[in-house]
Amino acid sequence: MQSRTPAGRTGRPRSAAADAAILAATRAALVELGWSKLTLGDVALRAGVAKTTLYRRWAGKNELVVDAVAELFDELTLPDRGSLAADIEGVVLQFAAILARPEARSGLMAVVAEATRDDALRERIRASIVDRQKRLVLAGRARAQARGELPPESDAGEAARTVDLIFDMVAGAVVHRTLVSAEPADEEWVHGFTRVLLSGLAGAAMADRPA
Repeated sequence: MQSRTPAGRTGRPRSAAADAAILAATRAALVELGWSKLTLGDVALRAGVAKTTLYRRWAGKNELVVDAVAELFDELTLPDRGSLAADIEGVVLQFAAILARPEARSGLMAVVAEATRDDALRERIRASIVDRQKRLVLAGRARAQARGELPPESDAGEAARTVDLIFDMVAGAVVHRTLVSAEPADEEWVHGFTRVLLSGLAGAAMADRPA
């Protein structure tokens, strides 16, 4: 499948439809074949595109799988549920639901395992998944500060470190719960986790205030 070039233009623009088909085919192949047996040729066949189309977009299987997994996490949104606690619970429940999907579980575990011996892949995971999803922490913190639930942070460096810490705590806990412990991150667990998380945040804020 080749994208069409509009009249009066030269070259072959990248097709969003082809990209979507390739990433969906990659996720399906991961579930059916697993990491070791997945090939770009199989993905191309499933997506209905030439293998050269894949190589024009991705250097290899590692990059392709990261992008296929990242697309799933781009579905995450920050609901406005009226309070910081409720907002966190909404995001965490979405995150857990995505990790419960076979294609997310297979893909994420595969690329994380490969990244232990591939620095370039680890950087791609950070850029395509981790850094992109930190937007939710930034938006949630700004909303909570506007409501008066969290104090403003004047030190930009400290604020950035706080964002990293919050993201690591949330992502680490949910990934461990769902993929390592293989336990459900249901509403009861999410409620308890959020209570503990916010207790820690409140304590840190109090500690930072001048006496």
